[in-house]
Amino acid sequence: MRPAGWTRRDSLLAMAACGLPALPLPALAGGQIEEPLADSVRSALSAAIANTAPPIPEFTDTEKRLAYLRWLGATSDRLKRRKPDFQTRIEFLQTVWYETKRAGLDTTLVLGLIQVESGFRKFAISRVGARGYMQIMPFWARLIGDGHVPALFNMQTNLRFGCVILRHYLDRERGDTFMALGRYNGSRGKPQYPNAVYAARRQWAHPDA
Repeated sequence: MRPAGWTRRDSLLAMAACGLPALPLPALAGGQIEEPLADSVRSALSAAIANTAPPIPEFTDTEKRLAYLRWLGATSDRLKRRKPDFQTRIEFLQTVWYETKRAGLDTTLVLGLIQVESGFRKFAISRVGARGYMQIMPFWARLIGDGHVPALFNMQTNLRFGCVILRHYLDRERGDTFMALGRYNGSRGKPQYPNAVYAARRQWAHPDA
């Protein structure tokens, strides 16, 4: 029996958290809410977005590289059903690793977020216009990017924006992932979305993540 107030969106979030097959568009995203940014914050976010270095992980020692390769192999196997093409899958995971480490984020949390937001679909579009893997709202291209909204479908651009935005929300919420995830989804303070991400995150757990 469904709880009082349960909506179709809640059902979709629950399905995503359980790893059930992705549904057709629109995606499961809500949408970040445009808020005024201080000039210093806008400049910092713009600078974080602007660095277009290729997403090639670098390691200070052999053990860290081996840990990355163990993670990459195990996670690639888990993602195979959603991304059958090997090269596409490896490039995606390499970029996720690079961008999450660059932003100081938990890689498994971001993979859980991507699963819930887009079902790992590069060209997903939500009913409010959020785009791509991490469901970036178009206003971010104007606020901190070059204004070119179609670029949000580019893999690295989308993951870069998503990780920088999530880092920004975590900083605003003083490290509280529950509140930051809610802010990311435009549902701050409500449990359904953060709980769905936490559940999806468990599917990507790995000791070397």
